[in-house]
Amino acid sequence: MKKTLVSALTAALVVGAASTTFAAANPFSDVPADHWAYDAVSQLAADGVIEGYGDTTFRGNQSITRYEMAQMVAKAMAKTDVSAADKALIDKLAAEFSDELNNLGVRVNNLERNADMVKWNGEARYTYKSLRTEHADDNGKDRDNSDKLLLRLEPSAEVNDHWHVNARLDATTEMSDDKGSGENHDEDKIDLKRIYAQGDYKNFQVKLGKLGFETPEDGLVFDNDENAFSGAQVAFGNNIKTTLMAGRLDVDDQMGNRKLLHGFDKDNTGDTANFQGVTVQYDAPQASKLTGGVGYYHLNSNDFVGLKDDFNKGETYTNGKNDEDNANIWSANLGYRFDKTNALSGAYANNTSADNLDKSWQVVYNYKGAEPANKDTWGAYAAYRYLGTYTSIFGTEDAQVVGAKGWEIGANYAPFHNVLATAKYFNGKGIDSDRDADTLWGRVQFFF
Repeated sequence: MKKTLVSALTAALVVGAASTTFAAANPFSDVPADHWAYDAVSQLAADGVIEGYGDTTFRGNQSITRYEMAQMVAKAMAKTDVSAADKALIDKLAAEFSDELNNLGVRVNNLERNADMVKWNGEARYTYKSLRTEHADDNGKDRDNSDKLLLRLEPSAEVNDHWHVNARLDATTEMSDDKGSGENHDEDKIDLKRIYAQGDYKNFQVKLGKLGFETPEDGLVFDNDENAFSGAQVAFGNNIKTTLMAGRLDVDDQMGNRKLLHGFDKDNTGDTANFQGVTVQYDAPQASKLTGGVGYYHLNSNDFVGLKDDFNKGETYTNGKNDEDNANIWSANLGYRFDKTNALSGAYANNTSADNLDKSWQVVYNYKGAEPANKDTWGAYAAYRYLGTYTSIFGTEDAQVVGAKGWEIGANYAPFHNVLATAKYFNGKGIDSDRDADTLWGRVQFFF
């Protein structure tokens, strides 16, 4: 450690006098304009750890060489009175520019080179749901309760300047019987929910593997948190962003118990749907108040043939004309931010291949919003949702019920740092049957 510090001090002394010579004979390429090192060095400068080129500037409009960046890192390594956060930045920069630092006489061991290459995030959460539905024959009502615990781990590993590998592991258990076995819910298990490589470039991103949805209809067509597909996604653009998606979905896994609740043909269970999609979304900088966009999704699966709805008094319906096995879903969304605390949004979707229950729409008003990192922040919302079974096939079902229409209200609150509590209530009726349905839903999340 002492030897490393002495080397860093020596390098720092010679860097100022030698910088012109080094730049003239520099064998290294420029650091890309979108490299994370620029933000790291800027943060160190803001904290007073380093001083840039010596004239207190960083020449923000001009890319610099790896050798010049290493000279700044060497100066930072020579400082001893730095915060833990700045020390972590310095270590990461030292690992990135270790070859150049070695040429300056600053030694970086292999352990330091791999510092901070893998990051872990995650959460532990408890979810309670109580769904009450009206009988079709005697006006009686049944209530179905569920209690679920989940542990989620999300590692992210840096490959190089532009590429990362990301994953998600979920371990779940049903508290209703403490063992999770039974036909009405999943068994206790650990699932690899995500595993994909992500490449980030200026106004361009590509993802390859098993990845989550990023659709803009706020859970109307797909549940962006729970659903995933295996394939590829490409996104490009700045204020107007176009996203192309293609792959396959495991219908059994993505729909869970909805196959039983909504009468999906058991003879065809286990099928996988082919999937293609495209969205175009306008989301201007913070100063703009308006957002909006359109989307199209095509799916093909035998599981879409011969479906019936949970609220339709047992009558059989088909998902499409002549037992169509395709879903062709068009969507549009629009949002307006009145100020920092008030926002109104809406979304509409239509499955043009379905004969019935082929439309979904929602209007949502949001007030503020809890931020888990900031204690005592909170938010609330009110929404009206109309969720057609064959359009919201993979839609979010927290409090709301697919196949029903009605009002939903909710609130969230951060009682402690990195802790979030959420409560929701839905009250509505089956779209076709007019039978009552209401849901109480609550969740507590601990982020780490």
